[in-house]
Amino acid sequence: MALQIRIVVPSGTADSVVAIARDHPGVSEISQTRGASLVPEGDVIVLQAVRESVEGLLEKLHGLHIDHQGSVSVTAPELVMSDRLDKAAKAAAGDGADAIIWAEVEKDTNADSKLTWSFLAFLVIAVQLAGIGIVTDSTIAIVGAMVVGPEFGPLAGLALALVDRRWKLARRAAVALLVGFPIAMALTALATAASVGLGLFSPAELLSENRATEFIYHPGPYSFIVAVLAGAAGMLSLIGKKSAALVGVFISVTTVPAAGYVAVALVLGEQGRAAGSALQLFLNVAGIVVAAAAVLFVYRMFRRRRPAPTRYSAAHAAATAHSVGSWNAFRR
Repeated sequence: MALQIRIVVPSGTADSVVAIARDHPGVSEISQTRGASLVPEGDVIVLQAVRESVEGLLEKLHGLHIDHQGSVSVTAPELVMSDRLDKAAKAAAGDGADAIIWAEVEKDTNADSKLTWSFLAFLVIAVQLAGIGIVTDSTIAIVGAMVVGPEFGPLAGLALALVDRRWKLARRAAVALLVGFPIAMALTALATAASVGLGLFSPAELLSENRATEFIYHPGPYSFIVAVLAGAAGMLSLIGKKSAALVGVFISVTTVPAAGYVAVALVLGEQGRAAGSALQLFLNVAGIVVAAAAVLFVYRMFRRRRPAPTRYSAAHAAATAHSVGSWNAFRR
């Protein structure tokens, strides 16, 4: 996969950017327009590189503090046909499908880990759908609640925070979960109480045996195993930009249905079922975070142990070491 990197820098820094790009394996094209940027004043440099080489390139560029002087933007063209790009892919280590760009992962998780009105609205709707599915014994509504639920964003943010030791991100993600779920569950409990008062469903029928939704309050070993597998698949799909796989992750875990069952069971005075659902919720959250963090940790360890590409010249060794250190310090 080809990525296009547009860099706006002061003219005095532009030559350093070009030098780094020329020496970096995986870069197939470099274009520079001097004086093209008016605010801030400087040059515009456009690079084309294969995805597997971009993370290393960004680390080197970060040592130039471009983000303080100008900007770096990364986009993905729909189609690129180039023999030079094919040669660049062979020169770069790794494979584009497995490549991770930490800045991209951080941007996605940062955006999805905040307690926003849209996050809260989706979570409330999802837990309400789960509550309706529980009282009507509708697996279709339960699956719909799983898909609508936005909770994977903060869970992925927690995983990234654990691996990258970004405690500000961890606090933001934890606030989104610890505030969002109680509000959604409280509103679902109010809706359940209103439904009972209006006679919209029979509590006796809900408490009967052999219902399709019994699995929600019956956690077992496979509850955690499924959550672990879902967390790993979710992080892999987030890294690889595979949205279809991420939807499958949402359907496979009972985080939102468990929260809905806690609310419904407490209203009906079923503390045992509420406790079972709460345990199901905890197992799902823990399994997803642990597995997602493990995936990120393995990716990071693999990248650190990867041998340096032969095209990387010794002349830039000191500059790159400084860039990597500055980049890692900045992320933390």
